[in-house]
This record gives sequence, C-alpha cells and structure tokens, in this order.
Amino acid sequence: TDGPFFFSFHYIPRSHSFRHAIALLVFVFSLIFRTGLVAEQRPNFLIIMADDCTYNDLPVYGGKNALTPNIDRLASQGLVFDRAYLTSAMCQPCRAELYTGQFPMRNGCAWNHSASRPGTTSMPYHLSSQGYRVGLAGKVHVKPKASFPFETVAGFDPNCVRNPTRDHDLNGLEAFINKDSKQPFCLVVALVEPHVPWVMGDASIYPPEKIQLPANIADTQRTRSDFGRYLAEITYMDGQVGEILRSLEHSGKAKDTIVFFTSEQGSQFPGCKWTNWDTGLHTALIARWPGKITAGQRTPAMVQYADVLPTIMELAGGVSEEKGFDGTSFHKVLSGLEKSHRSFVFGMHNNVPEGPPYPIRSVFDGEYHYIRNLEPNEIYIEKHLMGSNGDGKLNNPYWATWVFASSDDEATYELVKRYTRRPAETLYHTAEDPFEMKNLINQDNLSDIQGRLASELDVWMKTQGDPGSAQDSLQALNASRRGEHRYIPPSK
Repeated sequence: TDGPFFFSFHYIPRSHSFRHAIALLVFVFSLIFRTGLVAEQRPNFLIIMADDCTYNDLPVYGGKNALTPNIDRLASQGLVFDRAYLTSAMCQPCRAELYTGQFPMRNGCAWNHSASRPGTTSMPYHLSSQGYRVGLAGKVHVKPKASFPFETVAGFDPNCVRNPTRDHDLNGLEAFINKDSKQPFCLVVALVEPHVPWVMGDASIYPPEKIQLPANIADTQRTRSDFGRYLAEITYMDGQVGEILRSLEHSGKAKDTIVFFTSEQGSQFPGCKWTNWDTGLHTALIARWPGKITAGQRTPAMVQYADVLPTIMELAGGVSEEKGFDGTSFHKVLSGLEKSHRSFVFGMHNNVPEGPPYPIRSVFDGEYHYIRNLEPNEIYIEKHLMGSNGDGKLNNPYWATWVFASSDDEATYELVKRYTRRPAETLYHTAEDPFEMKNLINQDNLSDIQGRLASELDVWMKTQGDPGSAQDSLQALNASRRGEHRYIPPSK
C-alpha cells in the first residue's frame, strides 16, 4: 500500500457522492498520464532508406538477381506495401516529401538540388512536440537547415558520390538509440547505396552473363557489367540493413520500435530515376512492429511518401490533421483494419538542373497510369546519365553502348527512342505491364479511364498551385534556392 499514486477510497467521506469518487479517479489518472508513463507505451521509429534502388530489383518485389537476405527477413517479419510511391523520382524532393508530409509544390522542394520554402516544418518539429528525440544518420540532402533540424547521428557517410563510400560504424546509432530509455526516439538512417558510383560490394558474385536484365534495360555487355556493380551495391546496402537491425535488437528496444525500410526512387538506369514511369516513382516500403503488425503479410493499399509522417504522428499520439499535411495516416493499414488507402497517387518531375527543361506530371489509380509530358516537342536529356563531365566517374558509359547498338538492334533502338522522344500523353495498364512498355493512349475502349485520370491530374495540379512548364526553369529553381519561391499553392 505505498507508491506515488496509492490512495484509498476509505479516505472519501461517506457524505460525498459517487460522482466525487469518479472525479478523483480522473484526477489520479491525469497525474499518471503527466508522469510520462504513456510515453513508454508509444513506439520508437526507425526509418532505413536506400538510395537510388529500383523497387523491383529487390527479390521481395520480384527481382531476379540481387541477394538481399536481411531485407527478405525483414519482409517476413512485417508488412510489405505492394503499391507505395513517391511524388518525384529524385533524391531531394522525395526526402523533403517524406520528412514534411507535403507534396513538392507545397513544401517547395520541386526540383533536385533546390530548397523547401522558408518556414516549412518537418519531422523534427512535429515529433519533438510529442516528446521524441529525432535524429538522422547518413545522407541529409534537404534544405534549408532551419526547416529540417535533425539531431546529427554519426557513423554513416553523408556523401552519396564519394568513391569509395566511407566505412560505417554503429557507435553513433547505438548511442542515440540507447541515450534515454524514458524518451521515445525517431531515427532516420539514410544510406548512400546503391547510388552511383557503383564501387561498393563484391561484383564478382554477379557474373554479367548470368544477369537477367529487366525489360526496360537494353542488353549490351557494358550494361551487364554496370548492372552487376549496381547489384553488388544493393547487396552491400542489405548488409548495412542487417547490421542496423541487429543493433536495434541488442538495445532491447526492437519490440517497441516500428521499423520502416524504403528503397527511395529508381536506379540511375534509363526509365527509372528522373522519370515518372513506374520504375522511377514506385518504391519499396516494409513496416515491422513485433506483436502489432502481423508478420509475413502484403497489402495492396496505395500510399505515398507524404503519408508516412502523418502515420508516424498518429502513432506517436499527435494530431496529424492540424499540421498542414498533404498526406494522411495509414495506421489502419498497418493494423490490418483496412486494405486500401489512396484512390490515386500523383507524380511530378522538373528536369532542371539535371538537364534542359522537360516537365512531366502523372497520376495512377492502381491499375492504369496516365503520364503527361508537358513539352513533347523537346528531346529529353538527363546529363548525368547520357553525358560526361570531368573524369566521368559519376556518369554512365553504358548509355553510349545503347546508342551504338541502336543502329543494328531494333529493341535497343526502341528503348533509346522511348527515353529521348516522348509523346504528349501516355497511358499504361501498369498492373499488367509493370515496365510500362505498351502505350495505350487514345484507345477507344479506354477513353473513360483516360479522361478520368486526366481530370484528376488537372485537379491535383490546381490544388498544388502547379503552373506546369513554367516551374521547370532555371529562374524558378534559383528563386527557390534564395527562399523566394515563385509559385505557391493555395491555402488548404
């Protein structure tokens, strides 16, 4: 009969009503809540991100080459999202979307190597208000710093183009996880593989002649060699995932931690990163929470990166509706109560500064994917993939072999043409054609679907204040870098 909250109803005078006893109970439980005991029941969050990894190069999504035992194990322990997407298939816009819960136009990071609007708030702001410590290890690639005040966690290379990547160590990560057992944490570990240069891992385990190339990748000897080095980096990244998860287990906090793994956008092969095709915008997403998320399940629910922070906020005890998010919580999908979330997912691409202007917008309903190329009379150029600069170590020499082979090989010619010359509109039955090789635009039997998707895209662009082609300019990009964004979405 002791302890800080012990009391006895014998202390209540008999003349007091039952109503007074209930009031006393409410008071006592409010004290318990204020002591932080409830915080011990809230989950920690660990988000592990790959860098430039096409989702369906992973075995859990049907990949035929890469060895990823740790990601496979994580998938067997959690929930695999078969239809998770990001809005822009480039490193900085997708990370800004993930950390803010807002689409690129609203948070302001609508180009690579740009900046979000001054005053934008992100994961550290929202979760710290709920009593969380919020840290980031590895690649940052979001600006301005004032909008993304993550605690820096040492141990993982922040430079995605270093050759070779620095060796990682787990001391900083483990110190952050174990820092305070009474305060929940959210930690993002942003890895830098398999981003180019593809130099990490053991490429000898992927002999070029044994690689099964995806349907949207031309078959040249140099491509096979480079693809093997890319696969080696995937396996290297998978090893890091395993080490991180083992550190979490050793901390004793695994059962109280929701782990998210995501592959980010597609790889630096044509038709993936820097595009709105499915292999650019589609991302791997796996969620594990022992005892709370049913293990070994898959969900067809469509979600976007903008939905992740609202979900985390709800699970952390916050109110996501008041934060100005574009995304919405999918916590009921995690619990198995719902099998669907979004009716549509949207995509946008501004090509500056990765090449000349080539704006693209898109919408997907889970079956059909409608893509609008806003400047179809222009040639698409991505300078890192198709060109060369300096010593060329960050460029892709395989592209030249595609061009060379296109004079003799019709399939390669069609892939080069598909990448560089695109019609104003395309429509794909992505559920049946995952590499989106057959354009179904303007087919009579699909006119209703095409019209509905085009209308949905128009509405989305309007709600986001997206002017289309005018956004994809060096002037608009430089304005964002100065914090003087030219185009502002209407208030929600």
